[in-house]
Amino acid sequence: MRLNKETARDVLKLALPAVGEMVLYMMIWVFDTMMVGWYGGNLAVSSVGLSSEIMYTFSNVLIAVGISIGVTSLVARRIGAKETHLAEEYATLGFCVTAIISFILCLTTFTLSSTILTKAGANAEVVALGSPYMKITSFGIFFNMLMNSLNATLRGSGNTKIPLYASALVNVINIFLDYGLIFGKFGLPELGVKGAALATSIAQICGFLFILYYTVNKASIKIRLKYLSDFKGHMLSDLLKLSIPSSLQEGSLSISRLICNFLIIALGTIPFAANQITTTIESISFMPGWGVAIAATTLVGHKIGEKNYAKAKEYAYTSIFIGTGLMLICSFIFLVMPNLLISLFISSSETEVIKLGGLCIMIAALEQPFMAVSMIAGGALKGAGNTKTPFVVSFLSSWVIRLPLMIYFIYYLKLSVTYVWIITAVQWAFDGILVFILFRKYFKNFNLKVHN
Repeated sequence: MRLNKETARDVLKLALPAVGEMVLYMMIWVFDTMMVGWYGGNLAVSSVGLSSEIMYTFSNVLIAVGISIGVTSLVARRIGAKETHLAEEYATLGFCVTAIISFILCLTTFTLSSTILTKAGANAEVVALGSPYMKITSFGIFFNMLMNSLNATLRGSGNTKIPLYASALVNVINIFLDYGLIFGKFGLPELGVKGAALATSIAQICGFLFILYYTVNKASIKIRLKYLSDFKGHMLSDLLKLSIPSSLQEGSLSISRLICNFLIIALGTIPFAANQITTTIESISFMPGWGVAIAATTLVGHKIGEKNYAKAKEYAYTSIFIGTGLMLICSFIFLVMPNLLISLFISSSETEVIKLGGLCIMIAALEQPFMAVSMIAGGALKGAGNTKTPFVVSFLSSWVIRLPLMIYFIYYLKLSVTYVWIITAVQWAFDGILVFILFRKYFKNFNLKVHN
């Protein structure tokens, strides 16, 4: 395809702040993992890693890649159609649904933290460290999910800069408090793993307050509770029709990954720590993909709202090209400095973890371009209102390919954790190729008239 400079500029204008936002949010988890690794070694990494994985899995499934995707898509299309009042009504509805779901989820994780970790297969030492971490972070995750809903509205209106500023604020606070509360610096108490949890929660509450202030006072699309007095069931239906398949897509991926983590922890804390650090590093690498996918969802949604289908298709293909290029850079970094990346997260004395993690990182390099195509083509489909196709493909790759292979090679044969990443690479290759084939078919059938 020929890359149109103006189109690429539009994509990057939205994508780069979104990439920055995604990376910065992921850095919260990264710094927690890194600092507790320095503080308490592989046991602390395993405890925080498993607890965080559980918390963020359900947060992403229900809100970040569930309700928020529906809100972004609907707000973008309504703005494209010049229907600002409907955009605000969808935004308000999404925020209220998020508040209800978030409260239920956080109450559950707070009251059942020990039970959840025990059922996950964690040993007594991991439960002892992980349960308090999960209880404390449940408060922060509640406000994080509310902030995610407000950010979704901003992204749908084409504003990806303010969510970036909020994520920067959250990171500055989190890093300062992590160092202070984990190690007892700046006159703060030394709380170890509990300090990491407290730092994260305080930072996320501050981020929410920042976004709430901006939304109330300066955003072009606002949350207006007056719409709830004239509740429209069909609008909730519109939101759920988009959100549920997107949520199921993330669920099929994340819950299968979570189950795989339950299988891996049975191999011991050293393999689990190596896997957890690799997962953390990989999570940073696919943030460019998520950021460009958000841009694709927004731009495609706007153009479909305007009925400019040719431009929607151009934005979709340009986004895939840019995002894949960015993630190939991550592949290169994984291949040339694997052990160095792992050693950033744990004491140099943990040589077994570093060696094992380095092998996993090199295998993960193979996933990057396929992951980029899957995310961004899926994001373009969601902007067009098609959230079912990404869900079906994700379900097949996660539950028909990845999980059965994991059960056989890891649970039954007890093979090295490196096989986890070989299986994951196979999964993403299948996922990316199939999503792209279905994406091309879907956009080929669009009415390609140009709307002036």
